[in-house]
Amino acid sequence: MNYDEYLRRLPKVELHCHVEGTLRPQTVADLARAHDIALPTDDVERIYDYETIYEFLEIFRLVNSTVITQGDFARVAYESLEDGVKLGNLKYREMFFNPTLHTPRGVAMATVINGLAEGCAAAELDFGVRCRLIADVYRQDPPEMAYQMTEEVIANRRDELIGLGMDAAEAPDPPEKFAESFELAGRSGLHRTSHASEDGPAVNITTCLDVLGCERIDHGYHILEDDAVVARCRDEGIRFTCCPTSTAVVYGWPDLTTHPINGMMRAGLLVHLNSDDPTMFHTDIGKEYVDFVGQNDYPPEVAKQLVHNGVDATWLDDSEKVALHKLFADEIAALDKELVR
Repeated sequence: MNYDEYLRRLPKVELHCHVEGTLRPQTVADLARAHDIALPTDDVERIYDYETIYEFLEIFRLVNSTVITQGDFARVAYESLEDGVKLGNLKYREMFFNPTLHTPRGVAMATVINGLAEGCAAAELDFGVRCRLIADVYRQDPPEMAYQMTEEVIANRRDELIGLGMDAAEAPDPPEKFAESFELAGRSGLHRTSHASEDGPAVNITTCLDVLGCERIDHGYHILEDDAVVARCRDEGIRFTCCPTSTAVVYGWPDLTTHPINGMMRAGLLVHLNSDDPTMFHTDIGKEYVDFVGQNDYPPEVAKQLVHNGVDATWLDDSEKVALHKLFADEIAALDKELVR
């Protein structure tokens, strides 16, 4: 077994993946046809062609306008997890979804949540992969809309729905704007995380931890601009869900050897790798490990640490983490025997 195959076959956890960014091109075409929605191209393989982040965001909204029924949501969740298993040996995921990407289109919150949960259950039955859900605040929504969304999520909560997160453009809408939504989520027993210091300053991480009550941070690259925040997060064991490919494309780090993730690792921060919006960025969870670990010439020991960091960053209880670590260790030991150094 060569190193690329080894990296793909390592068992993995993924905690930073947006279901709306995982739709297969053929599924988009099928759903568009079923719902009589016009697409910009008849060439299915060109649906995700874009030149700028603005074109990307437009495609993102168009693609997700095709997801309407509970069956649609179940299909995309199921296929997303199937791809994770087949392309990267995914074992467990805590997956984001954006309710206000759908509810303003007249899709009921229950339709979204029940459909995603249905797809997750079917994928677990067929592939053995477990998945839980995190509802995301969309930063460009008004705080009042985010709060109403959080109330609706809680009212329609299922066991599979375990957290509240926050995404979209960080710079114009800092985290403190949505403190009330996160306070409500905390009172209701939801875990909390947030995209932070992705395109904003390191102080946003401090705000997420102290004001929003976040238990981990998504992205976090600009933390390297503030030594005090680095020291705090290292000392407190804060976990970071990092995404090499998407941020390389959007923020101009095409050379993964100079990506801030490397600096975060050197600083002793606890990171692991994720695919973010895989089909839209032409990647998958296996490829993230192949590209990042391979381009940086990291040895297997570093790759193993990254996957175990992912287990520790989950919101599973301690006994479930121990079991998952054991499963990973056993699979990795078998892979080690096959790896050609």
